[in-house]
Amino acid sequence: MAASYDFPQNLTDAQDELRQVRADLQTLYRRVPWSVEPLDAWETHENTWRPSSRPASPGWDPQDAAEIARLRKRERELATAIVTHLYWSNFASADVLAARTALKHHHEQEMADASS
Repeated sequence: MAASYDFPQNLTDAQDELRQVRADLQTLYRRVPWSVEPLDAWETHENTWRPSSRPASPGWDPQDAAEIARLRKRERELATAIVTHLYWSNFASADVLAARTALKHHHEQEMADASS
């Protein structure tokens, strides 16, 4: 059986918000054009071992760029808060990885507990 951890509420809240911020970023990245700046279409030479191409990109809309910048800033803040949280000082360095992994998956455990 996996070890159980008593994570502080502010740590689980930060992890949950980080998960949501990353999901929001993924959604935005799928919606915006492939290039931040306007760029012409391109394709590799026909004899390239791995041909690829991209259509012309109009660049990102300023509102999308601002939202992505805001979300990326928040992602860095949350990741920093999680990694530097004092809770991790309770563990030997060899045990921090297991505890950190458990925190990343704590929502799955909560959902499993709620459904049973």
